Amino acid sequence: MPSCLIKGFLILDHMNEFDFLNNKAGLQFEDHLTNLRGDIREILLELRRFVKSLGDMVIEEVRPHRIVYAKTLNFRAFLDIQPKDDRLAIVVKHGRGKAENAFLISSDKDLEAVKSQISQAFQDIK
Repeated sequence: MPSCLIKGFLILDHMNEFDFLNNKAGLQFEDHLTNLRGDIREILLELRRFVKSLGDMVIEEVRPHRIVYAKTLNFRAFLDIQPKDDRLAIVVKHGRGKAENAFLISSDKDLEAVKSQISQAFQDIK
């Protein structure tokens, strides 16, 4: 795995796999795809592509019932996704002390409507 040195800290590129946080359950992103309806599976994959395209500082953590996206080593979460069989429950977080926005995503149209908020939340997180 490539690494780089930034201001005295060794940073591993592609920390998205989260060996960094000791994923003790051994969960993978793909584990969340197995119980999803086909169209919702595709929406989750598109959402993942979009979030990862926001920048190199995006970190993905797979948890038993959700997927969390954060920015930087301080793990400032800006997006929380809870996959359900027929929808994605997501929470967009713009930072500490700021309001969170919750959405239910069940179509491509729903996803397109929330992408700008996700992008803004990523920019807002310091």
